[in-house]
Amino acid sequence: MAVCEVCGNDYALSFEVHTAGDAVHVFDSIECAAHRLAPICDHCGCRILGHGLQVAGQFFCCAHCARLQGHTELADSA
Repeated sequence: MAVCEVCGNDYALSFEVHTAGDAVHVFDSIECAAHRLAPICDHCGCRILGHGLQVAGQFFCCAHCARLQGHTELADSA
């Protein structure tokens, strides 16, 4: 068993996520993995779990949030 680095649960079905730079993270759920690893929208602060947008080193959950920060060139895909 391994201990989740977010919630501390010692769980038999925990899993590892290997990220860039050879970092290894241990989680007991997708929820904990998302809490630790998902980027955060620089406008509204929500976790970006789908296809977000990135411009000038900033992350956004949608084009609306990007536009509110002055990035009018971005558009959501449909």
